[in-house]
Amino acid sequence: MVKLECMFVVLLLMISATLVMLGFTFRSISSSGRYLRFMGYEVNYVRNFTDVDDKIIARAGELGEDPISLSRRFCEEFHRDMGYLHCLPPTVEPRVSDHMPQIVDMIKQILDNGRAYRIEGDVYFSVDEFPQYGRLSGRKLEDNRAGERVAVDSRKKNPADFALWKSAKEGEPFWESPWGPGRPGWHIECSAMSAAYLGYSFDIHGGGMDLIFPHHENEIAQSCAACDKSNISYWIHNGFVTIDSLKMSKSLGNFFTIRQVIELHHPLALRLFLIGTHYRSPINYSDVLLESASDRAYYIYQTLQDCEEVAGQQLDPSQKENIPTEIVDCIKKFNDVFLTSMSEDLHSPVVLSALSEPLKTANDLLHTRKGKKQGMRIQSLAALEKTVRNVLNILGLMPTSYHEVLQQLREKALKRAKLTEDQVLEKIQERNAARKNKEYERSDAIRKDLSTLGIALMDTPNSTTWRPAVPLAMQEQCVPES
Repeated sequence: MVKLECMFVVLLLMISATLVMLGFTFRSISSSGRYLRFMGYEVNYVRNFTDVDDKIIARAGELGEDPISLSRRFCEEFHRDMGYLHCLPPTVEPRVSDHMPQIVDMIKQILDNGRAYRIEGDVYFSVDEFPQYGRLSGRKLEDNRAGERVAVDSRKKNPADFALWKSAKEGEPFWESPWGPGRPGWHIECSAMSAAYLGYSFDIHGGGMDLIFPHHENEIAQSCAACDKSNISYWIHNGFVTIDSLKMSKSLGNFFTIRQVIELHHPLALRLFLIGTHYRSPINYSDVLLESASDRAYYIYQTLQDCEEVAGQQLDPSQKENIPTEIVDCIKKFNDVFLTSMSEDLHSPVVLSALSEPLKTANDLLHTRKGKKQGMRIQSLAALEKTVRNVLNILGLMPTSYHEVLQQLREKALKRAKLTEDQVLEKIQERNAARKNKEYERSDAIRKDLSTLGIALMDTPNSTTWRPAVPLAMQEQCVPES
């Protein structure tokens, strides 16, 4: 078993659990952790919390609360949100406030190596002492303008120099150090904690695309300044969550919390929506796309439940799994796409698109006249369900039970439609009466009214049932399933 070591960063600057935070803790690591373990790697996953920061201190001051207490409270909220979305917990989850000795030790190393300097209780990293500065982002020092991504301070030797240690200010939390009381700069925190748990060289470092510069650039510089053998094999950066092509952020006021979204949409539908875009690409949040993901989730789980029910009731466990060649080929093709796509920079959208074929094949066997007559039908359904289930499990999309998730998806759809199930059943009875009396215009109007609200009626020879659907007005905006 090969050991794989990963580092991801969580910033508590937002002071709320938002979709923005999913960028580096969800889209790039959520499915990859399960996939890497599936491939036989022993994954050592470190996810650190920045719980000491200018904005956190400012927010705590507004609320009259201790900054560390505030941070810990929102760490717990974050954990709950990650649980809702089926995100695996990290191997270890260090916090800045618990690692001051390690941070101070790393700053000492950098000073001893002549890569930093002291000014009146502050310690700054000297970018001029690190000629490789900019190798990750491709930026040159002359491209940096003070006041944009670097703090303005006339005392600095170079405007791009960044703080490793900040002297204490009145009313702010502080820790003792050889340079006087103070607190660490943002960048040094991550380097010190990654070195503590992974060493100076490890496999994967992840984060949002906006962290490439200056944060990750500074991490490289200070880590190499502390230890010249420091190295990270792969940097994984995700695209932004956007609304109308604008980055979702608290400063713009265009963000949604995870709690707000899952109030109306199932967490697994949200997860499906998020991994439906490659992690390096921007993902545009919209009600239409969430409705489409919810509809797709219902279709997937309904198909698998139908497979399970038919195969479970009739399949003899002692019978060998001997299935037709075309089913074998369908399964092999899907598994090949899964392995190839996930191994090629975690292309989860390709895998989700490839789900269409085994699901369509299963539905043909379940519901068409020709499919019901196929030889080894039960064995084929069992094999298809198992194949899809295994992949969904690796993608973190497997519910506790199909029945349970379908019921929850129905409840969310009713909530979005502002209806109760009794009200829907009453409408179905009204429509049945209208059809019996040959009042077809009224019958069609009832169906259309429900469809407008995202409730689709399904007629069978014996009854009419309902299922969630994309609301009629949104259907034209949805991208057809490939």
